[in-house]
Amino acid sequence: MQQRASSLNPDLADRLVAWQRQDGRHHLPWQGVRDPYRVWLSEIMLQQTQVSTVLVYFDRFLARFPDVAALAAAPLDDVLTLWAGLGYYTRARNLHKCAQTVMSEHGGQFPATAELLETLPGIGRSTAAAIASFCFDERATILDGNVKRVLTRVMAWGQDLAVSSNEKALWQAAAVVLPRHGVDMPSYTQGLMDLGATVCTQRKPSCLVCPWVDLCQARVLGQPETYPIKTRKLKRSKRESWCLWVEHRGAVWLVQRPGKGVWASLWTLPLYDSEAELRSAAQALGLPEPEAQPVVNHVLTHLDWRLHPLRSVSLQSLKDTALPHGIGADAEITGRWVPLDELASIGLPAPFRKLLEGQ
Repeated sequence: MQQRASSLNPDLADRLVAWQRQDGRHHLPWQGVRDPYRVWLSEIMLQQTQVSTVLVYFDRFLARFPDVAALAAAPLDDVLTLWAGLGYYTRARNLHKCAQTVMSEHGGQFPATAELLETLPGIGRSTAAAIASFCFDERATILDGNVKRVLTRVMAWGQDLAVSSNEKALWQAAAVVLPRHGVDMPSYTQGLMDLGATVCTQRKPSCLVCPWVDLCQARVLGQPETYPIKTRKLKRSKRESWCLWVEHRGAVWLVQRPGKGVWASLWTLPLYDSEAELRSAAQALGLPEPEAQPVVNHVLTHLDWRLHPLRSVSLQSLKDTALPHGIGADAEITGRWVPLDELASIGLPAPFRKLLEGQ
């Protein structure tokens, strides 16, 4: 692997830098800036999320939290509310924790090296390298999913990336083909991202417009789509929950999930493990018989979650302040009434927002 990488250096980097400067993407709001806060924010948002989706959130997030100090000082609930809909909520919690760490341990300034950046909460090796490259011209390699695909194809490297030693070898090869000069690192790093997102796509890559068209060993073999190779598949699981949807005088009863697990610290309808458990709880609370609503199928990276909403409306017997503590499978979960016209101000997972807003 190292020999193949060495044979492509420096031609590989030089071509990519020239291509990115002329034909790469230059319209994204986090490009062309040296502000580590904005670059960090965009990198975290872009993890497992399409650019088109991030564009909707990025400016809105900056308007509310214009710098790392504002983000660190904000309540976590405010951060989760603005993040709602982006998914992978651990990112938002780590984002908040990272901002606080930057303020408390680094004087409000992001460290200037990938090695130190990687010590911050929620910043992995590839993200640290991206920030260091874009903001400080450090010769550090990124290796996200798109970049793994681009590099394994150009080198026709068919080792199984499910094996840790093979992924380690790819990291080493990626370092070999870095540009010789730090000043080229922002264009090179952005070029890797652009190439993977727009040209060297997972299916039907546009080889003829690729700057590496005559260097790509996978194209010579006529099978670029077979790279990268990763045999270990993510194990998916299934879950079913029954959701008690109670409305009273223009408000809905929501509970805040515990601080760990899926939807940690977000607000949802009370969840039960079975319909019988939900109906028993509703009966004990003196609620009218809840009516079943269409099932919601929520697909996560590792989990297929079927949500069964059951709804009760306009209950004259309920107090205006709160339902009894028994309305929820977890005694530690707290709840409150939220006016339906104020749902935008609370951190709701996407399936519940769509359900309650009638989308």
